[in-house]
Amino acid sequence: MSGAAPAPAPAQGERDELADSLAELFANVSLMVRGELQGANNQLSLLEKMNQRVAEEYNNYGDVASGLRVFVEQLNEKNQSFDEYVSQIDAIDQQVTEFEAVVSMLDKHVSLLEKKVKSAYNIAPAQ
Repeated sequence: MSGAAPAPAPAQGERDELADSLAELFANVSLMVRGELQGANNQLSLLEKMNQRVAEEYNNYGDVASGLRVFVEQLNEKNQSFDEYVSQIDAIDQQVTEFEAVVSMLDKHVSLLEKKVKSAYNIAPAQ
């Protein structure tokens, strides 16, 4: 047999105090873990709300983009209807340019005729 004496058994009061301390420790650890989990849960909830808000914002951007697309299509249709008028305006501009050239030529011709008539009247009375 061994020479060491067996450890004395703890008294009933010490056991109750140890059990109470362990129970309090476990309760406090449990509260700490519950608080940590609640904090993580709150963070996830906040993240979910932020994601929903961003999704709504992107949906609004989609609506705006869709409206702009329709607006651009309408502008393109109007622009195509103006193409006929633009070609008519170009034709009129070309005709006006040609008419200005003819008027300029006629102006020079009339000016020349005017000089000839004045020259003829100046010479005729002198004779």
